[in-house]
Amino acid sequence: MSESVREVLTWELFGKAARELAQQVVDSGFEPDLILSITRGGMLPAGTMSYAMGIKNLHIINVEFYTGVDERLPLPVLLPPVPVAVDLSGQTVLIIDDVADTGETLRMVRDFCEEHVAETRTAVLYEKSQSVVKCDYVWKRTDQWISFPWSSEPPLVGRSTDN
Repeated sequence: MSESVREVLTWELFGKAARELAQQVVDSGFEPDLILSITRGGMLPAGTMSYAMGIKNLHIINVEFYTGVDERLPLPVLLPPVPVAVDLSGQTVLIIDDVADTGETLRMVRDFCEEHVAETRTAVLYEKSQSVVKCDYVWKRTDQWISFPWSSEPPLVGRSTDN
């Protein structure tokens, strides 16, 4: 895939994007009790946004879906460790990921949370038009493949599970 058909997020632009996304949440009046980051792509936006919003209660949930560039499993798979329901019970939760591509990962995480929490909302840097989840907070909408600064270079070591 050529660079001309890609959305390129630089580290500098990422800092601006995450701050603007956090501002959308603050401006909406939503005050989450905790942030739930979808690993791996959501970890950097979630960490950045947690600082911007002054929220120290940050959890992660590990979901495997992508196996390569535009290659994915049939369905997202929740990987251990799974958040303990009692930690989420009655909380307002902001779920953060880097991109809502198909939206299946976000839907799985949102559905997992909804039976335990008071309210969930979703925030992503990018949302694609085919996403089955229309996120509450979106920095930018695109249908291009996105080059993120944290995943645009190949891994330093070869492992069959790296993507």
